[in-house]
Amino acid sequence: MQIAQTSPGTGSSPPRARMRSDAPSQLLDGSWRFRVSPSLRAAPGGEWDRADVSAWSTIEVPGHWNLQGHGSPAYSNVQMPFPLDPPFPPDANPIGDYVVEFEVDPDVAGHAAQTLRFDGIESAAEVRLNGAVLGTTRGSRLTHEFDATTALRPGTNRLAVRVAQFSDASYLEDQDMWWLPGIFRSVTLLARPASGIRDVFVRADFDAATGAGSLEIDVDADAEARIRIPELGVDAPARGTVAAGAVAPWSAESPRLYDAEVSTAGETVRIRVGFRRVEVRDTELLVNGAPIMLRGVNRHEHHPERGRVYDADFVRDELLLMKRHHINAIRTSHYPPHPDTLDLFDELGFWVIDECDLETHAFEYVGWRGNPSADPAWRDAYLDRMARTVHRDKNHASVIMWSLGNESHTGTNLDQMALWTKQFDPTRLVHYEGDWSCRYTDVYSRMYASHEEVRQIGEEGLAGPATDAAAAEARRASLPFLQCEFVHAMGTGPGGIREYWDLFEAYPRLVGGFVWEWAEQGLAVRGEDGTRRILYGGDFGEDVHDGNFVIDGLVSPDREPRPGLTHYAAVIAPVRLAVDAARASVDVANRFDHADLSGFELVWRRVVDGETVAEGRIPAPACPARSAAEVALPDEARAPRDAATADVLTVEAVTLADAPWAPAGHAIGAGQDARTPRAAAPAATADPAARFDETTGALRGLGALEITGPAIGIWRAPTDNDNGRLHGEADPRRVAERWEQAGYDRTVSRLVAFEADGGSARIRTRTAPPILDCGIDARLTYTAVGPAAVQLDVEIDPTGSWPVDWARLGLDLTIDAAPTGLAYAGLGPVSAAPDMVDGAAFGWWQIAPDDLTVDHIRPQESGARQGVVDATVETAAGALRIRALGDPFALTVSRAARAEIARAEHNWDLTADGKTHVSIDLAQYGAGTASCGPGALPRHRLAPGAFRASFLLEASA
Repeated sequence: MQIAQTSPGTGSSPPRARMRSDAPSQLLDGSWRFRVSPSLRAAPGGEWDRADVSAWSTIEVPGHWNLQGHGSPAYSNVQMPFPLDPPFPPDANPIGDYVVEFEVDPDVAGHAAQTLRFDGIESAAEVRLNGAVLGTTRGSRLTHEFDATTALRPGTNRLAVRVAQFSDASYLEDQDMWWLPGIFRSVTLLARPASGIRDVFVRADFDAATGAGSLEIDVDADAEARIRIPELGVDAPARGTVAAGAVAPWSAESPRLYDAEVSTAGETVRIRVGFRRVEVRDTELLVNGAPIMLRGVNRHEHHPERGRVYDADFVRDELLLMKRHHINAIRTSHYPPHPDTLDLFDELGFWVIDECDLETHAFEYVGWRGNPSADPAWRDAYLDRMARTVHRDKNHASVIMWSLGNESHTGTNLDQMALWTKQFDPTRLVHYEGDWSCRYTDVYSRMYASHEEVRQIGEEGLAGPATDAAAAEARRASLPFLQCEFVHAMGTGPGGIREYWDLFEAYPRLVGGFVWEWAEQGLAVRGEDGTRRILYGGDFGEDVHDGNFVIDGLVSPDREPRPGLTHYAAVIAPVRLAVDAARASVDVANRFDHADLSGFELVWRRVVDGETVAEGRIPAPACPARSAAEVALPDEARAPRDAATADVLTVEAVTLADAPWAPAGHAIGAGQDARTPRAAAPAATADPAARFDETTGALRGLGALEITGPAIGIWRAPTDNDNGRLHGEADPRRVAERWEQAGYDRTVSRLVAFEADGGSARIRTRTAPPILDCGIDARLTYTAVGPAAVQLDVEIDPTGSWPVDWARLGLDLTIDAAPTGLAYAGLGPVSAAPDMVDGAAFGWWQIAPDDLTVDHIRPQESGARQGVVDATVETAAGALRIRALGDPFALTVSRAARAEIARAEHNWDLTADGKTHVSIDLAQYGAGTASCGPGALPRHRLAPGAFRASFLLEASA
């Protein structure tokens, strides 16, 4: 077996489209015999495939051997787990030998020829059938087919596959994911009939001006072929151009498909045809004559137990979850997914960037020296990968762009890939982010460009081509702009989505973006106590790894939505509603690209002090795509401007009919006008309600409730985004590092003065970080307003020169009992940072104890509820009610102290201490997306400053 070359695999048939054929097939998946050797030199040579396998272990195919007890997974992002020495893999390179014995099904054997198909093997394989070497594979996520006709025999056949975990192909497959070797997609034996069809390419075009569809058909067959689309009355020779008449076009919003058959005397194949036209005009990306907006995510194939093994129900469910959260575009990062996934993209409706199985990112560590993209020796390997990607998926309407790959720098091999793709399929666009010159792409694509740079790119599109610009620069300026990655959904965050999206909507050249990434790629194992745990890089003992950087998704490995998905869905909602309760009206903005609002209605509800006082439904306005209208609501929806109570008018746009992805009544946009007057301060009483430690000034109890605090807090348990470098800033240090170096996590307080007089107490403290001479002077005045209630007036004044922004400014309390829930009036129910509040609405919310904070796989600050005006923290010992007498506050309630959250590496390391940790924050630093992207925008940072606030605190049993 040769595993150090620069050429493609050998012996396989030319790539072709994936089609549904009436020719029989035989699935060879199931239990195979398996053994693993530590290296190629240690693996038996010669006729290894004829060995006695009775003592070998068994393994499930499809599957990864290191998820079935043979070795361990390893995760790395950019860095390779072995030296950059192309094309050579390391000597320590597990080799897996697979053997399965089978008899050919009679209906398969009865045809003129047979083909053996492998849909995915990582990373390189040699295939032997009954002792005959059929060939080798390169391209782990690509289909390889071998002619098995002469090697098959009557009776028992033996198929043997030798797989190398690492090979020359590994240098081209350095994607941000787990290294998971093995035969991980299906193995199929296909009957090939006489007069059969080898390949079909149907290009279904749509003319928006006339509403007519047409088919451009290429068929590779051994006999004359015909195409039939009964619904359209098409029955014609399957060659050249065929008119289809009036058709309903395919789009991500209305994924209309027509069932087509291409037949010869020996075989019929079925494909689903979607008519659509993709083009670039005047810097805009158009489909069917209309500009589109890509509300996208980057999607890896990942299952927490099975890795990249396809699970049809699991994949359908996750795509339905995307649709319910308004996601309409997917970049298949960074390889073609399982072929059946493309059928789902077509059926459910997604704009797809189909990406080639290519990434050479590790060469960035050496300044791109030796990068295969620029080495002619690798040319054929690059072209083979692109051809296998394009041919397999070329009949899918959802694919609107072919992507050359990811993070492979520049070079002539990429030029050749683009040239071949444009010549073969001019109906789609070519995408590649790695070359900003755009000399061979049809879109200008970037990752994590700042908000300001995105604005400049948008304005460049308005200016038109510069007459004095170089030809290459002028061409780049003429292309649509997209961010194939624009925010990083790692941990608490991402922040700044709204500001990006406002830019995307403001400038026609900007066609949207894709969040990195859809799902956290954690792997599930059972701990010693039998509990299920999610692991990340380094947890399997890897010497080279990138830690929890693989835990960076909008959903958990089990596809549980993180708060970031809720906020992203609200930002990209296809209907935007601006509600005016005083006028009882709503401005409706239709942000669909093709659909009007005839299939929707508006549902409104007016709530006063938590009680619904009026509600109703009215038809949505006709409102064509990309237009707006004002809608009057009934008089009972109207709220007075000077209401003395909390008066909230909410309007949702909901579907009228069931859709494949959600039942009728699903909200596709929401708006709200919430009027929340300040609470009135009650009269003071003479009897003390609070107990204090006069040596420290700390509160010790309120009524019968034991409380410690409040202490002034300016630090938070660092988030993944707090631990990201601030690229492009004068000070690139991580904000978590800045806070730590400034001592914000180790502040010290001293009592300056304590005065108590009947029912009131006046406390002055100074809180400061160690080493430095800056500090915070705080004046806390407690006034009893009931037997277990006080008014707390807070005055905060910083002194001295502070080295960096604060993480937050809050009052930290601890209740000596475990939390049992939270009831509050404010923005929710989802938790949020100041720069990610779009998915939170004002309401009266009840939060269960398990939902107080987010169960991040790596613990970090989470769980803040924004815009709170009234909250009751429920504990096993009683409740503490907190009401704002001035501006709303942010409230965080946790089972663990911040120091413990920061210490824990995994969620199972974090244990509740039996107390309730409460933070009443007057201000907070934003989440940003600096784990990979910009930090918090300046408007969401927290410079030290003076603050004033007033609250009512009341304890109850």
